[in-house]
Amino acid sequence: MNYKETDSQLIYSPLWWHERGLSQTASGYGRKLTTPYKVEHNGRLYRVYCVCWSNSGTLYILPGGEPLYLASSNIHYPEA
Repeated sequence: MNYKETDSQLIYSPLWWHERGLSQTASGYGRKLTTPYKVEHNGRLYRVYCVCWSNSGTLYILPGGEPLYLASSNIHYPEA
């Protein structure tokens, strides 16, 4: 597993179903759930995805097609 080492600020960038309060899947679980966030990596913004099979999820981005996992200690969540 590869982890993004640097600090990251999540940028709120919802898709249409996020704005309407809809889920991407009927169950809410999945391997590549699209989140309403993006994060900067190497000077470019990447959509943040989540793998969720239980009551917790793991966030990752796909630079170059390979997953790069976001360590929760390096993420700065936007203020509400």
